[in-house]
Amino acid sequence: MTVNIEDKVYATFDAAALVQTQRTFFNSGKTKDVDFRIEQLKKLKQLVIDNEQAIKDALKADLNKSPMEAYATEIGFLIADIDHTLKDIRSLAKPRKVKTPLFHQLGSSWIQAEPYGCTYVIAPWNYPFQLALSPVVGAVAAGNTCLIRPSRMSENTAIIMEKIINENFDPGFLKVVRCDTKQSNEILEQKFDYIFFTGSPDVGKQIYSAAAKHLTPVTLELGGKSPCFVDENFDEKWAIKRLVWGKFTNAGQTCVAPDYVLVDKKIKQKFVDLFIQTTKEFFGENPQQSPDLGRIINEKHFLRLSRFIEKGNVIMGGQMDIKDLFIAPTLLDSVSVEDEVMNEEIFGPIMPIIEYEKIEDAIRFVNSRNKPLALYIFSNDKMYQEKILNETSSGNASINECLMHVGQFELPFGGVGDSGIGAYHGKVSFDTFSHLKGILKKSTLTDLPQRFPPYTESGTKIIKKLISWFM
Repeated sequence: MTVNIEDKVYATFDAAALVQTQRTFFNSGKTKDVDFRIEQLKKLKQLVIDNEQAIKDALKADLNKSPMEAYATEIGFLIADIDHTLKDIRSLAKPRKVKTPLFHQLGSSWIQAEPYGCTYVIAPWNYPFQLALSPVVGAVAAGNTCLIRPSRMSENTAIIMEKIINENFDPGFLKVVRCDTKQSNEILEQKFDYIFFTGSPDVGKQIYSAAAKHLTPVTLELGGKSPCFVDENFDEKWAIKRLVWGKFTNAGQTCVAPDYVLVDKKIKQKFVDLFIQTTKEFFGENPQQSPDLGRIINEKHFLRLSRFIEKGNVIMGGQMDIKDLFIAPTLLDSVSVEDEVMNEEIFGPIMPIIEYEKIEDAIRFVNSRNKPLALYIFSNDKMYQEKILNETSSGNASINECLMHVGQFELPFGGVGDSGIGAYHGKVSFDTFSHLKGILKKSTLTDLPQRFPPYTESGTKIIKKLISWFM
């Protein structure tokens, strides 16, 4: 599958008609059938498998992703997500019985998961395939239709995804829409039943505002400055490899990448030495020649990142090549909280180091900032681990691991506060795209006469006792 010049031209469309087509399909009732959902998910999985090389080529063109990274973080991730969902979909779609207290007897109670209807997934550019289609897996599993808007920045991947989806699925069910800003705003003005957005907090606020006009529920997967705590008990073999890998995967353009390191002053130099040594092991003396290091998405982001390096105290890396959109894995020392690099999400291969003497000071620093999407602890000291987990707030956290919690589908993935609203993955994805309707069914054989007017004092006493005993 190749990308032609003509493919890079946006088609004109009627936003209202697009949404109405999906609403008509949903109203047909086809998506309510669990067998239909399973069939569509299996079809999507096979299409991903069949187009693996084309997807890898597109990711290489957009972000210089290596075949390994493209498969592990995008293609394989999505396949695993689909497999996990298919394993559980029938049980998730069944009514979930809950206890019915004696006060509500003779009766039964259950939760019925019903699809919202017409959903809209807005995807980012950094993991342009996986972060576009992983939410779609949840939307389809729950019985919704879905309009998918990929990022304009990762254009090659958007075009491949458009071909895969639009040439193989009914446009009323699934449709990829590549569009410019004006067209995007026109789509956002339409009434959806659910909106799922992954991107920056600033754009997330715009999405939230637009959704509020229709009281449309949303999931906002945003970002933030995810901290990484390191103490004297960190593992020198595997922990440092996991941290370096997690920071520089996708050239640091990962919403859950560790954004800065808080390191115990006593072991700072040892940590720095190991960090530099491991980075060289991964990418060589000349990382620009490494086939395993990605590139910055465009010049705008390159120039933003270059300012951090030019103003920082570089102790590793710092090399840049705007023609190649290359920035070397970089370590910054003597970082001040006032520095620009500490006041916005980095989203690049730059790691600032902040030393601390007391862990309480490091925790206080993290808590003085917006709640992050992820938090990392590298230590084998259980008390240290528990202290940080109990005294901080973050969307997710990992101990002695980096990034990998995102691929644990039994865990919800999402932010808190400025780092996001709502969560997804696995069962949580199904529930996110479902209205969980509570249902109480009562027998007509008998009832409590005291619950009905005219009320009496004795009847009120009986009701009070029954409520306190049996609710």
